[in-house]
Amino acid sequence: MYETMIHQSTPLSRKRTVAWLRHGVCWILWLNLLQAAETSPKPDAQVLYKQTPQGPLRLNIFYPEGHRSDAKKPAILFFFGGGWVGGSPTQFHPQCDYLASRGMVAISAAYRTRNDHGTPPSACVEDGKSAIRWLRAHAAELGVDPDRIVAGGGSAGGHVAAATATVETFDNPEDPKISALPNALVLFNPVYDNGPKGYGHDRVMEYWRDFSPMHLIHDGMPPAIVFLGTEDSLIPVVTAKAFQHRMQALGIRSDLHLYEGQKHGFFNQNRYHQTLHATDRFLRSLGYLEGLPDIPHQAPSDP
Repeated sequence: MYETMIHQSTPLSRKRTVAWLRHGVCWILWLNLLQAAETSPKPDAQVLYKQTPQGPLRLNIFYPEGHRSDAKKPAILFFFGGGWVGGSPTQFHPQCDYLASRGMVAISAAYRTRNDHGTPPSACVEDGKSAIRWLRAHAAELGVDPDRIVAGGGSAGGHVAAATATVETFDNPEDPKISALPNALVLFNPVYDNGPKGYGHDRVMEYWRDFSPMHLIHDGMPPAIVFLGTEDSLIPVVTAKAFQHRMQALGIRSDLHLYEGQKHGFFNQNRYHQTLHATDRFLRSLGYLEGLPDIPHQAPSDP
């Protein structure tokens, strides 16, 4: 398994405090995840999907019980959060474990980050697209339906997932010549606006127009579901509503679930079951899951 140790910095000034809020709030989630890493569900397989100059990248795969390579199951590929700086694929192991129990091939991907590989945010997008292409190219041997691949992720991983559906640049020339466009999106507090007033703009300002999913929405987009807390300090509610509006203006399904009073990273904490239940419902509506979910402690107010 891959784990990244994160060291918090104490803000020493108002400017540094603002910088921390803009670039480091998601680290709180990492610390919570590291505490739970030892009890995280274990994948059924790890496979190499890409060899980079900075090292190998693997997919952690969870299979449905009794899975066969000729099954053609829908698949979901998750990308962890961490501000393009760090993080671990174990973040989405619980969701993978559950969705595999529901009949999907569920995968959590490693990708390059600044702390572990010394790479810029553009490398995250390149790796996300490589992962989708690798999965689609190897669908037959993995028992996956290449036309039912979902990209999901949280925070910066939500950005990577959204980028696989929007960004046309940052391709690896060694990738299979196959589409990286997923068939659906499941996005947890995604930092998908990287424009001048959006998240991380100072790190991507030289290429943000080719990098920001919010500014690259097109009429071939897949359906999406987005989860956001109303007290998220990195992603204003107005940003999520703007993404939804731009999608719907093109006639594309875009579900937005807002959770009152919740902060960044809430989906893996006190709203884990609620967001997973809504994810299940969304995937059932697409025909990717069948039957009723088996998720405890559902709140009547779940949107």
